[in-house]
Amino acid sequence: MRKSTEAHWTRFWRERAAIEDVYPTEGRVVEQILDAGEVQGKRILEVGAGSGRDSVALAEAGAIAVLLDYSTASLEVAREVAARAGRPVHRVRADALRMPFRDGAFHVVFHQGLLEHFRDPMPLLRENVRVLGRGGILLVDVPQRFHMYTVLKHFLIAVGKWFAGWETEFTIDELERLMREAGVTVTRRYGSWMVPGLFYRSL
Repeated sequence: MRKSTEAHWTRFWRERAAIEDVYPTEGRVVEQILDAGEVQGKRILEVGAGSGRDSVALAEAGAIAVLLDYSTASLEVAREVAARAGRPVHRVRADALRMPFRDGAFHVVFHQGLLEHFRDPMPLLRENVRVLGRGGILLVDVPQRFHMYTVLKHFLIAVGKWFAGWETEFTIDELERLMREAGVTVTRRYGSWMVPGLFYRSL
């Protein structure tokens, strides 16, 4: 059974080209969080942080940003991104299913491009909810199902060329159902399209 592993992500981040060529800077996640309320002095956790660009942008808006990833290569990229921006962030290497934080530790928890790599997404969502404070915000951003990207992605997975090993996708209704099952009150839905650098993803 194909799956997404730490080795896939270590290779991806160590062999990365320019981050903007792989994941264009669209800013939709940061925009959604800032639109939901003031982040000055708020504790914000990005799970599966990757380059940490969104967390750095939120730190620029005054947030206390914590980046969690299980890939040391990812966290090194995040360190470089934060250093170039001159913004302090806290980097934590840990498993997203067993995060080393107390219950209710954060005002905002978010991830982009993470949930789709879990065959059972519920343990991840429940762990997100555990570390989120009462009245906090959980933002989950995933690939949409109905797009040519999905067809090409599944072809690359089938021939063993997908950069992350395995990945699924969701309709917005499926994602909302999962969020409600995890105990979240859904207050906002949005959709847009980020065009990935499929050349890099197929390596």
